[in-house]
Amino acid sequence: MSLWINNHWVAGDGEPFQSLNPYDGDVVWQGNAATTAQVEAAVTAASRAFLDWRNTTLTERLAVIERFAKLVQQHQSQLAHIIATETGKPLWESTTEVAAMIGKVALSLNAYHERTGIRQRQQADTTMIVRHRPLGVMAVFGPYNFPAHLPNGHIIPALLAGNTIVFKPSEQTPNTAQRMCELWQQAGIADGVINLLQGGRTTGAALAMAAGVDGVLFTGSAQTGHLLHQQFAGQPQKMLALEMGGNNPLVVGQEYGAMDAAVYTIIQSAFLSAGQRCTCARRLYIATGEAGDLLLARLVAVASHLLVGDPLAIPAPFMGSLISNAAADQIMLHQQQLLEAGGVALLVATRGQGAIVTPAIIDVSAITDLADEEYFGPLLQVSRYDNFTQAVESANQTRYGLAAGLISTDSQQWQYFIDHIQAGIVNRNRPLTGASGDAPFGGPGASGNLRPSAYYAADYCAYPMASIEAEQLQLPFQLAPGVSLN
Repeated sequence: MSLWINNHWVAGDGEPFQSLNPYDGDVVWQGNAATTAQVEAAVTAASRAFLDWRNTTLTERLAVIERFAKLVQQHQSQLAHIIATETGKPLWESTTEVAAMIGKVALSLNAYHERTGIRQRQQADTTMIVRHRPLGVMAVFGPYNFPAHLPNGHIIPALLAGNTIVFKPSEQTPNTAQRMCELWQQAGIADGVINLLQGGRTTGAALAMAAGVDGVLFTGSAQTGHLLHQQFAGQPQKMLALEMGGNNPLVVGQEYGAMDAAVYTIIQSAFLSAGQRCTCARRLYIATGEAGDLLLARLVAVASHLLVGDPLAIPAPFMGSLISNAAADQIMLHQQQLLEAGGVALLVATRGQGAIVTPAIIDVSAITDLADEEYFGPLLQVSRYDNFTQAVESANQTRYGLAAGLISTDSQQWQYFIDHIQAGIVNRNRPLTGASGDAPFGGPGASGNLRPSAYYAADYCAYPMASIEAEQLQLPFQLAPGVSLN
């Protein structure tokens, strides 16, 4: 039974598919995709549940959500193991993902009150009030790299606001989504408030275009996000929140401080999650000269000895596998293309068991027409620069705008960087992959449609309703011109 519709587990009637452990190839989940009719059934269930769920109090909604969070905490080890075996991420990292799910409740509640609470102002005998109302049925599309945490980051604020949910996870991580929904069922969520649909592109397209959907909350690739944006053309009444990727730059100043600290920050920025975070550094800018040479040599040496392998192994690896053999093949292909275009291999990626790919560091300084692509894996492109201003200009030469970072102890460089860089997440002397849950998450350009998630998710889960209210009718002191009550 792979689908959860109106609090009932049912088999999908569509094409069969399965999820494989990307490290050893074992089958971890198998089932059938939802058909268009089953998509419509899930949307109908969510639509029928909306009025009752919206009319519950915040306290009642929060009680269910907190029961879910408690169950996640009780099953943290099990859920982390499911994530690790389905994504190839190391168990330690999968455990931190589950912890982030638990912490999302308090953060979302704070954001709900701060950004969508009731605002009231009195003026004479009139009261001005701004309230926030839920939108209705929200279709949540989850990615494979954080199959629990990222959809949870949409679902929790949407439920707090009073919306109902139809959840379509990545077809590469159905097992994680199923376990999440089983915990929601145990938490006592009302019938139809959350519904789960499994499947690939056909299922996703049917859900996005379903007439009963009031909003789409999407996390995934820029390509799919742009297709959704095109599909929603002419439907301004529907909320569309797109959270996509980035070709993120990390600039290192000549005064970068302690070398090993700088190297560790670069490693964390480029290779955490095997490079499968949308905030990972894809482009590294290092100044020419001896200081830059020494840093780059040390970076290559450390990266070449990173422990990469079985996500469940002890001692734990820093990196596990990519999500699939196809994804691993793509990274190897991109590496080859960069080398053929004139790149210099400082550290060559190799294939290991399953979808394992070791880190690659390619000096692309000699490539004049570098492609503006998000290489979603452990592939770091290095460019050497002579002038800091030139480095920032090069960093901005991307259609994306999600994340950017500076490693420098020079405060003037930081001020210049923060004034000129075009990105939504901009860190200094911290990994790019370190994003705060109590801050907005998103950026301009092809990285989204300017609807940041995380703390600002409350904004796209509710709309403001403005009221001017008085207890009694009252004639104005002076009537409008041309009006007579005589």
